[in-house]
Amino acid sequence: MRQRETMRGLLCQWCKQPARSPTGRLVFLESARADVATASATVRTTQPPVCLRHASKAVERCSGLVKHGAVVLLAQSAPLYGVLGTRYEYVDGVIRAQEPVDEPIPYGHHALDWILASQLVRTLRAFTVIDLADLNDLAASALAAQGE
Repeated sequence: MRQRETMRGLLCQWCKQPARSPTGRLVFLESARADVATASATVRTTQPPVCLRHASKAVERCSGLVKHGAVVLLAQSAPLYGVLGTRYEYVDGVIRAQEPVDEPIPYGHHALDWILASQLVRTLRAFTVIDLADLNDLAASALAAQGE
């Protein structure tokens, strides 16, 4: 429920406050093993954004990011793409659950009628890949500008 709420509203996954930075960009964190090294890649994510204040905490406390390292993506745009969830089918008068889908089902796809969504998926557009040190500098600058 929290994932869908924060993804729908583009809220920080830690504090549930708006995640847009003062420059209007959104901070998304992905595992370094996600192979998103260039801004020309198509990135679809189930991870909600984080605000600048909580980005470093998220990197430190997320076991996947600690284990594999973090890639920081500053996105101009992150439209909703579709969902992940469990597919159902109607067989012999009974509705049966199938295996959860491996790939996101885009909105508008005919299979969406038989998916019970568990996670929303966004496509990151016009993003810049930065390293963690740059993110920390950006967060410090933003907090200083707010007088905190």
